[in-house]
Amino acid sequence: MGSFDFVTLFFLVAAVVIFFQLRSVLGRRTGHEKPPFDPMSSRDAAEAVDSGKVVQLPRREEMMEPGERYAAVDAYAPVGSDLNGQLRKLQDADPSFNPKEFVAGARMAYEMIVMAFADGDRKTLKGLLSKEVFDGFSAAIGEREAKGEVVKSSFVGIDKADIVQADLRGTEATVTLRIASQLISVTHDRDGNVVDGDPEAVGEVNDLWTFARDTRSRDPNWKLIATESEA
Repeated sequence: MGSFDFVTLFFLVAAVVIFFQLRSVLGRRTGHEKPPFDPMSSRDAAEAVDSGKVVQLPRREEMMEPGERYAAVDAYAPVGSDLNGQLRKLQDADPSFNPKEFVAGARMAYEMIVMAFADGDRKTLKGLLSKEVFDGFSAAIGEREAKGEVVKSSFVGIDKADIVQADLRGTEATVTLRIASQLISVTHDRDGNVVDGDPEAVGEVNDLWTFARDTRSRDPNWKLIATESEA
């Protein structure tokens, strides 16, 4: 083999070796590469929407017919009534709102709050009441404790619970219920004497309770913000 052929073969082998070395380096991911360009990134997508290049699909509730969208509200309050209109506005702000389910939850909350107040259970009350209402309940419990009084209550049941008013102010939704319940409640002094109530009598209680919730919040729970007793 001549010198020309030897030199040619040498450079050919060298070229092949260099090629594979470059490939092994350039083809390896180091973890510092820039991510591929996403034509529909959040910023690009927003600009596309603003420019009218993207058609936004309507939300599910917007695609519903009025009768279907407000079916739960219309089943609870007559169409055309003030209450129906109030509940529709509330559902517009919070599509998950269902009057029947709300009342069921409010009934359970009512019993829990009444019994927690009787037992002086501040921990339970704090999670169910607004700060203002909790402070009032806590003060009343404190007065009992200072006097050495003990309340013993037996919750008989709720005869009726109906929504009487709903309102939406900004993002805060409020719902007021009229609740009629039966309760046996007796207050004993520090010596065990009865100072209020009758252990053998079932008392009828009529209340107006108002619950509130911020419709922007991910927390689905409502809190009691006002109470009023009816004669």
